[in-house]
Amino acid sequence: MGNPMKIRAAVKDGVTEVKVLISHEMETGQRKDAAGALIPAWFITELTAKHGDKVVLQGELGTAVSKNPYLAFRFKGGAKGDKVSVAWKDNKGDSRTDEATIG
Repeated sequence: MGNPMKIRAAVKDGVTEVKVLISHEMETGQRKDAAGALIPAWFITELTAKHGDKVVLQGELGTAVSKNPYLAFRFKGGAKGDKVSVAWKDNKGDSRTDEATIG
């Protein structure tokens, strides 16, 4: 399991804004180490964000995304005290799910 994500969510005028900082190396498989050997690819492939049980964002990521990706998005709905969860899976089978309370 990866390191915890930092998630902040706030609602204003019926629109919830979510900001997520994901801790992940996001290796492309094209870089070499000090000995000249290729560093194996290791990157997030799937990301899903939910408000309660409703999916509000779903996407596929790849090698073009930088290390420790930052993601911000908005959706209509949500109220203070509601939960927002973000989950990811990577190409090595690792996964992580974290949640935040809308403030």
